[in-house]
Amino acid sequence: MSLKAGTTTSPTVDEEVKTRRIPPYNVILENDDHHSMEFVIEVLQKALGYSVERSYQFMMQAHTSGQAVVWTGTKEVAELKLEQMLSFHETRDGGKNLGPLGVRIEPAPG
Repeated sequence: MSLKAGTTTSPTVDEEVKTRRIPPYNVILENDDHHSMEFVIEVLQKALGYSVERSYQFMMQAHTSGQAVVWTGTKEVAELKLEQMLSFHETRDGGKNLGPLGVRIEPAPG
């Protein structure tokens, strides 16, 4: 009994795989005249892990131009960063609670 070796070829398929990019979101710090500069810097350090220097730069950008994009990434992480930043409340002498910073997220342009 003899076996014949056969060759099998698979059809070639030219497929273009397209990766769908997830649109980025910005976390935006808004300027306000209620919170101290020290508090803003502290929140940026604790919530976003920034250095004092970088936090100061973002705080000054928000102070002078009205807002500063402090973080950019996926919507889910941007929402998490927003929640983390909103969890800090400044309390002044006399126990007056000034509440959280003005922060929002929005789709990044582009």
